[in-house]
Amino acid sequence: MIWLTWRQFRVQFLVVATVILAALIFLASTGPGLLDDYHRSTTTFIQNLGYQRLNPVLYQVGIVLLYAVPPVIGAFWGAPLIARELETGTHRLVWSQSISRWRWLATKLGLTGLAAIGIAALLSFAVTKWSAPIDDAIAAGQNSNIYLPRMFPLQFGARGLVPVGYAAFAFAFGVAIGLVIRRTVVALAVTLTVVILVEILTPSLIRPHLLAPTQSYVTVTQDNIRGFGMTGPNGSVTRIEVASGDAGAWKFYDRTIDKSGKAVSSLPSWVVDCAPTAPPPGNGTVSSQAQASPKAAACYQRLADEGYRQHLKYFTASRFWDLQLREFGVFFAVALLLAGFSFWRIRRDLS
Repeated sequence: MIWLTWRQFRVQFLVVATVILAALIFLASTGPGLLDDYHRSTTTFIQNLGYQRLNPVLYQVGIVLLYAVPPVIGAFWGAPLIARELETGTHRLVWSQSISRWRWLATKLGLTGLAAIGIAALLSFAVTKWSAPIDDAIAAGQNSNIYLPRMFPLQFGARGLVPVGYAAFAFAFGVAIGLVIRRTVVALAVTLTVVILVEILTPSLIRPHLLAPTQSYVTVTQDNIRGFGMTGPNGSVTRIEVASGDAGAWKFYDRTIDKSGKAVSSLPSWVVDCAPTAPPPGNGTVSSQAQASPKAAACYQRLADEGYRQHLKYFTASRFWDLQLREFGVFFAVALLLAGFSFWRIRRDLS
């Protein structure tokens, strides 16, 4: 069974493995140089990185690959693994021999699933290790519009254990869907769509609930203001954003509350005076990087006097590995449940 599974699986494996191997070679050959640059110019490392071409590209490619691997594994490894056999009827030949259904499925799931998890883990380790100097520089307070803290949603999903959990889930989901649908192309399309949606929706629907967040109530000042959300022809303020005050933290909730503690959906018209610059016509967001309005100081004081504050929820940078373990655990547990469903399905519902 192992030999037969490898024969059926080797083309998909070699295609993905070749791409991953090429990425690993580039990361391994450029990683030491990137680390040396960080040690030589620690305080200006991110600034100097902006003048390079290869390393910024590799940084982006690493993120793209780690988000692409789970959908590819789920759609092209998991979905056809059983669906193709059921669609063509070749499973009956195997089952007519001395091999049981569970042994047949266990061999396929074990060999292919371990390969999927291994490839995702290897790539994630390489990207996490390679990106460590950049992540350390950002965590130390160096500013960049391209490189963001590793706690931020895009970077978080391409670091550590989370991509491995995504890959395990994607593979197990593809196998289960193939067993249910029994049509390779349809199962492939469904798996690809669902896994991509899961990667997109997880940061907003699942991740904020995995740990108890840090909460704080912040008075809005000229120093911590980060932006205004405005709408309408008169530029009325609907949203204020402030900094959490913790370097490298991921802030996922930032709402204005009144003196009674209730969240407000719109603010008084005079709050426009707090904007760093005059509000633009129509919709837009005013950045705190612009020069403050002469009326801003009085406006901030009035906000405080009338009891307006910002209610923040965020995960600090120190919770990175706690959150990684939780999210990995959730998706790995779902993968095990899907594998269990596949064993149940193949035993009871298939002839």
